[in-house]
Amino acid sequence: IPSLPPFLLDSTPVHREHALPKTLVPAAALPATAMDTRVPPVPMDPATAERLRRDGHDPDEMEAVFARVLSRIHFALPDQSVSVDARLFGLLPHDSVDCVSRLPDVLLRNIVSRLPVKDGARTAALSRRWRGVWRSAPLVLVDSHILPAGTAAARADARRVTSAVSRILDAHPGPFRCVHLTSSHMEDFPGLLARWLQILAVKGIQDLVLVNRPWALDFVIPSTFLGMTTLTRLYLGLWKFPDTAGVRRSTCFPNLLELGLCCVFMESKDLDFILDRSPVLEKLCVHGNLFKLSLCLVSQSLRCVKITGSFFEEIALVDAPCLERLILTGCWTRGAVCTKVKIGHAPKLHSLGYMDPGSHVLEFGNTVIKAGTKVSPSTKVPSVRILALEVRCGGRNDVKMIPTVLRCFPNVETLHIKSEESGQPSGKNLKFWNESGTIECIRSCIKLLVFHDFRGDRSELAFLKFFFEGALVLKEVVLVLANGSFTTMEDIRSKVKPLMSMKRARDSSIMVDTNGRSIGNFKRASDFSLLDPFGDY
Repeated sequence: IPSLPPFLLDSTPVHREHALPKTLVPAAALPATAMDTRVPPVPMDPATAERLRRDGHDPDEMEAVFARVLSRIHFALPDQSVSVDARLFGLLPHDSVDCVSRLPDVLLRNIVSRLPVKDGARTAALSRRWRGVWRSAPLVLVDSHILPAGTAAARADARRVTSAVSRILDAHPGPFRCVHLTSSHMEDFPGLLARWLQILAVKGIQDLVLVNRPWALDFVIPSTFLGMTTLTRLYLGLWKFPDTAGVRRSTCFPNLLELGLCCVFMESKDLDFILDRSPVLEKLCVHGNLFKLSLCLVSQSLRCVKITGSFFEEIALVDAPCLERLILTGCWTRGAVCTKVKIGHAPKLHSLGYMDPGSHVLEFGNTVIKAGTKVSPSTKVPSVRILALEVRCGGRNDVKMIPTVLRCFPNVETLHIKSEESGQPSGKNLKFWNESGTIECIRSCIKLLVFHDFRGDRSELAFLKFFFEGALVLKEVVLVLANGSFTTMEDIRSKVKPLMSMKRARDSSIMVDTNGRSIGNFKRASDFSLLDPFGDY
C-alpha cells in the first residue's frame, strides 16, 4: 500500500475554521449531519497500520479520518433503490392462497428487482413458477447488502463481498439496472475491477456507484468505464481518474444524466473531457475535491451543479444556457486563495448559493466585484430568484461586501442568510448598514427571508433592522435558531423580542424555527420537484 499523498495531510489554515492537522477535509467543510451513519466501521488491517507508522502517521488517527471521509462520501451518494428492510410475502395473514405467484411475469420481475440481491436470488427456490424470475429481472445489486447489517468491513469480510459480487455478475445475464459497489478493497484485486467494468458495460449498466475503500488513495480506476454507453447515472468515489489524453475521440456517454465525483483525484483536462463527452448531462455533483482544479462549464444540457466540501481555483459559467442551479456548500480556501465564480452565459440561472465573501470572488467578464463596486447592467444577473449567502454580520469585510453582492441580483425573491460567527466584537459595524443606501432587490422583490443559525447578537439584529426597514414587499421571515445557542424558551423570547418591535412591511410575519435543521442538503439541491434547493419553507 503506497504512502499517503502529502496533500492529504496538509495542515494549512483554511478560512472557515482552522483545520485540524492531518485532516483530509476541513472540519467545518460539512455539518455534522452530513454523515451517513449506515456506513459500517472501517477497521485497519495490521499491514496498513505498520506502513502508516513507518511513514510517520498515527494509524488510529488516520483510521478515524478516513472513517469520516467515507461516511461523508456515502452521505453524498444517491439513495439506494432497494432496502434491506424489504420483505416478500406471498400470503396475506390468515390466507392460504398464494396471490403473488399468480401475477404476470412483468410484475414479478418488478417485485424481485426491488429486493436485496440475496433475497431476490433466493426467490428461485420458492417454486417452479419463480425459478427463472431473478435471472430475467433487471439486476439491482447493492454489495453492502451482502454482509449482515452493521458488520465491520474488514478486509476478510470485504474479500467475501468481492467474491460474491463476481459470482453475481457472472450468473446474471443482464440487463443491469443499478449496481452500487462500495465495500471492496480493490487494490487487493487489481485485475478484477477491469473485468467487472467490462461485464457491466456488456450487460448494459444504467446506474453505477463505484466507491473504493479508503486505502490506497492513488488507485487508478480502469478506463474501461469510459466505454459504458448505457449509463444514465455514474458516481465515483476515492479513485484516481485515468489519464484521458490517449482516450479515443469517439468516447461518449450519450445517455448520462447525472455524474457524481466524490474525492476523485483528477486534473482539469479530465473533468473537461467527461463533461464534453456527456451531451445530455443534467446534474453534476462534485464532493471533496482537494486539488487546484478549474471548472469551466460549457454545456448545452446541464441544469444543476452541486459542489460541496471542495476547493476550486475557478468556477466559470462560460456557456451554460440550461443551468438553473449552482449550489456551493462547505467550500473552503487554501491559504488566502479564494474561488473565482465567473458568471458568463447562464440565462436560466435561478438559484445560486451559498456565496461566501470570504471564500468566493464574483466576476463578470473582466469586472471583479469588490466592496463598493459600481454595479452596471453587465454585472447584474436578473434571472436569479433564490440567493443564499454566508455572512459574518460582525465581520467588517463581509458587511462591506453584502450590499454590493445583493445589487448584482436585482430580482431575488427568496434570500437565505447563513449567519457565521466572525470572532470580532458584536456590534462593531452597527452604523454601516444605515450608510448602505437603497438595495433594489430588498426594496421591491424579496418576499421571503430565511435567516439560518440565528444567535440574536447585536450585529445580526443590526442587519435585520436594516433589512426590515427597506423591504417593502416582505411577506415572511423565518429565523432558524443556531444549535446550542439557546437553552430555554425564555432565552429565545428575549433574543427575538427586539425584532417584533422593529418597523417592517405591513402583513409580514416572523416565524421561529427551533429545530436547527441542516441546510444545503446535498440530495435536495438537484430535486427539481422542490422549488427552493436551500430549504423547505
